Amino acid sequence: MNLINALAISIGILAAVATYLCLGTEFGLQVWALFIGWGSFYHTGGGTGGVTKSAINHVWGALVAAIALFVVGTVGGSVAVTSILVGVSVVVLVLGAHIPALATIPAAVYGYASTAAFALLTGVAIGDITAVFKAAIIVVISLIIGNIFGFVSEKGAGALTAKAE
Repeated sequence: MNLINALAISIGILAAVATYLCLGTEFGLQVWALFIGWGSFYHTGGGTGGVTKSAINHVWGALVAAIALFVVGTVGGSVAVTSILVGVSVVVLVLGAHIPALATIPAAVYGYASTAAFALLTGVAIGDITAVFKAAIIVVISLIIGNIFGFVSEKGAGALTAKAE
């Protein structure tokens, strides 16, 4: 079987499992974040390295976003003040890439954006540090499970292509 067909089958089966895990259980996982993590796994090169790079950088991005949200929620202010605070937080996010483990900037951005979106769109009280970090944890767990699903889908596709040889 060619790789595209093998990936389609592997990813399709696991997508059904992932969706059930997110929607059919009480874990609170976010299906969209899981799929972002899954894509990030492939975007960062796949394999064990893809899981590791994605997961570490998702955590970094979520941490920076959670702190930024809390500061914005605490300081309050105009759109200009909020914009400056977000800009500063993104500078910190990117400067983290000086540390080799945090050098996968796109995966960090996925963690940052996913955390901010989840918190803002679900009405998390961003001035409450506990609520913000709870939201960040839900997103990070969903993203990392997505990384793992990416790894499993890659292995599944590899098994399907190996049988054809």
